[in-house]
Amino acid sequence: MLLAKVVGTVVATKKDETLVGSKLLILKPLKQGLEEVEKSDKVIVAVDSVGAGIGELVLMVTGTTASRVMNNDKAPVDAAVIGIVDDIEMNEGC
Repeated sequence: MLLAKVVGTVVATKKDETLVGSKLLILKPLKQGLEEVEKSDKVIVAVDSVGAGIGELVLMVTGTTASRVMNNDKAPVDAAVIGIVDDIEMNEGC
């Protein structure tokens, strides 16, 4: 699992039929810095399975794990939001 920030949404009226009804979010994955969690330079489009919104910190999965979020295992999904983060606590020594 990875941490990411929701920075936008995608609207695609024409898409693979297995994605019809799915909400698509634009995520900015986070990387752990020495003193804080920082935004990475890339963005990812992910299927939302939990109702996340712009500005929220989320848990995301990629690869074959992401496709399991869909009801159809053959859905063309590479990334999925599987949780909304309420709080993060990190040990300073990590």
